[in-house]
Amino acid sequence: MPLTLDQLNAAPLSEALQMLDGLYEHSPWIAERALAQRPFASLAQLKHAMTRVLDEAGIEPQLALIRAHPELAGKAMVSKTLTAESTNEQTKAGLTNCTPEEFAHIQQLNADYNARFGFPFILAVRGPRGTGLTKAQIIEAFERRVHGHPDFERAECLRNIHRIAEIRLNDKFGFEPVDGRRVWDWQEKLAQHSDPGYAEKGQLTVTYLTDAHRACAQRISHWMKDCGFDEIEIDAVGNVVGRYHPATEGEGFAAGPPQGETRPLGGQRPAQRRSMGAKYLMTGSHYDTVRNGGKYDGRLGIFVPMACVQKLHAAGRRLPFGIEVVGFAEEEGQRYKATFLGSGALTGHFEPAWLDQKDADGITMREAMQHAGLCIDDIPKLQRDPAQYLGFIEVHIEQGPVLNELNLPLGIVTSINGSVRYVGEVIGVASHAGTTPMNRRRDAAAAVAELILCVEQRAAQDGDSVATVGMLQVPNGSINVVPGSCKFSLDMRAPTNAQRDALAQDVLAKLNEICERRGLRHTLEETMRAAAAPSAPEWQARWEAAATALGVPLHRMTSGAGHDAMKLHEIMPQAMLFVRGENSGISHNPLESSTADDMDLAVKAFDHVLHQLTTEAH
Repeated sequence: MPLTLDQLNAAPLSEALQMLDGLYEHSPWIAERALAQRPFASLAQLKHAMTRVLDEAGIEPQLALIRAHPELAGKAMVSKTLTAESTNEQTKAGLTNCTPEEFAHIQQLNADYNARFGFPFILAVRGPRGTGLTKAQIIEAFERRVHGHPDFERAECLRNIHRIAEIRLNDKFGFEPVDGRRVWDWQEKLAQHSDPGYAEKGQLTVTYLTDAHRACAQRISHWMKDCGFDEIEIDAVGNVVGRYHPATEGEGFAAGPPQGETRPLGGQRPAQRRSMGAKYLMTGSHYDTVRNGGKYDGRLGIFVPMACVQKLHAAGRRLPFGIEVVGFAEEEGQRYKATFLGSGALTGHFEPAWLDQKDADGITMREAMQHAGLCIDDIPKLQRDPAQYLGFIEVHIEQGPVLNELNLPLGIVTSINGSVRYVGEVIGVASHAGTTPMNRRRDAAAAVAELILCVEQRAAQDGDSVATVGMLQVPNGSINVVPGSCKFSLDMRAPTNAQRDALAQDVLAKLNEICERRGLRHTLEETMRAAAAPSAPEWQARWEAAATALGVPLHRMTSGAGHDAMKLHEIMPQAMLFVRGENSGISHNPLESSTADDMDLAVKAFDHVLHQLTTEAH
């Protein structure tokens, strides 16, 4: 029989230790020290208590724990001296059934890793979903991490040990993150759609209104229908919008849909079922991606509330308010210079001039929309009336290392940084690389290179500002030609508008100075400016109450990344919840990842906010 928290909390220490035996390899002291903090209100609280014990233990005990773990497919596996838990995990990953070539390769990786770091390679082989990585995924992680920095690898090993302990603890208590796995699976399936040129390489890229983008919209809309949304449509800019209606007058808050009622895609429910006076909670995020990006950026914020609606529908429950989930069609600004197009249309900030922008193939946005069957004339009708909404909340993967390093699954966003973006070109003179003396050159690329270093230094002065030159191109460049032109981008962000503007002013002044000194000219176009968006206090408090109820320590943090919540902030209160990312929280990268357990906590947190709002409505 699975254990229960009540049993663990009530048991004498010796019995409680026996219950938690095997979580950390040959290291019962971690559980023993954590048990001093009983009673535990949730598994999440117990998990965090154990991570804190190890964090506070110091480097030597941490190294001893790492060295207590067996090598993957190593001597202990061959001699069958692994612990029962390790045997189970390595068997599920197929490591007990390696080909001679695979076994030899892993053995060499083990030797190289130990020689470099002095401890074995640790990987939670049951993976982010908890059901197992493939041998190929394990070997790929091994090959990547064998080149890491020693301090990072020690911390990464500990993080993987905590993940191993989490999965083992789930097994002991018979817990499965069902909602988290559902959300995880949706994201994996959606990632099957990718733009040409990337799909063939196994890379994920979904840009505005490509075939892959439209396929994603269709998938999301059909899943919304399966979840029980009452209205689903793909609107005039390609947003996927699902609405789950509130309880009608006199219906009560637990009533379910009438038997046999159908929900046609994009269709309206019968008018008599509508509660015309009730407001809606808006939520969601974007489903487009950067080029060669990750599977969870944006999409997590669509699927977490979808899972909540699915459970409400399955239970026949309605709330005193409606839920509107929006999969925003465009947030990243990859195909066209029109960042936050999807959410901007809802706030009334769609710029008609965008329609004439051309992509890299010369296709205008107007042509792309017409090809996709969108009705451009209907775009102004998408603007939402804030009086009809309670507010906007968004769940998002953190896209950074903070929660990962703190071993925290959730973070409360206090504000979204203000940002400004530019695209520019420095123009010099192309000339022969062999015959043009160094002091006679008008090298456009060298000027941008100097600017990049200045941008890096200036942003670092603030401590919490960031600035990036992420795009760099020498048109028609040749190995033996001094660059006559260099195109570049600028992305600058800061916690307040004033700090952002001071950063931008200094950087642009430096660009002018560099070009003047080198005898060059430049062009610069501002493509996006977004104000800082502090969270509405009452909505931030609801996220905090949800995290506290789950037994997750509160961690408040700003968001360095921009989000659709920034646009909705312009017309209604908003607040965000961050979910921890794996692999040091990396994002905009194929290594972007999160676990089903953390996603499950996000679903529970969202459920809790819905509960709070329902209680407030009584």
